[in-house]
Amino acid sequence: MWFWWFMFVCNALIPLLLIGTGRAMWKHCPSKINRMIGYRTRRSMKNMDTWKFAHEYCGRLWWKIGWVLLPLSVIVQLPFFHSTENSIGIVGGIICTIQCIILIISIFPTEHALKTTFSEDGTRR
Repeated sequence: MWFWWFMFVCNALIPLLLIGTGRAMWKHCPSKINRMIGYRTRRSMKNMDTWKFAHEYCGRLWWKIGWVLLPLSVIVQLPFFHSTENSIGIVGGIICTIQCIILIISIFPTEHALKTTFSEDGTRR
């Protein structure tokens, strides 16, 4: 049973991080463009306008995704409460992998929004 709780916490961690960092990115964009913290792509780092737009857009997206993933992850894991450690590990690994894939896929709508809102030189359309 301890392993189920361990996997439960691990699988809740990614959605909770998405909610927290999404809210932070959305409301508190880093004040300077940097290569250490924030949403860092070539398109988002063109100027301060693209930087703020990318953080607000991606932050809202992560916040929403986190709130969707959290209950889904819990619901999927609940039926495996009294299962074997092997089953719990496999289900937990699948949930974690899907969460990470969704996190990576969230880059594409953000880049698309940047591309449609800004020209190649970083000025608003």
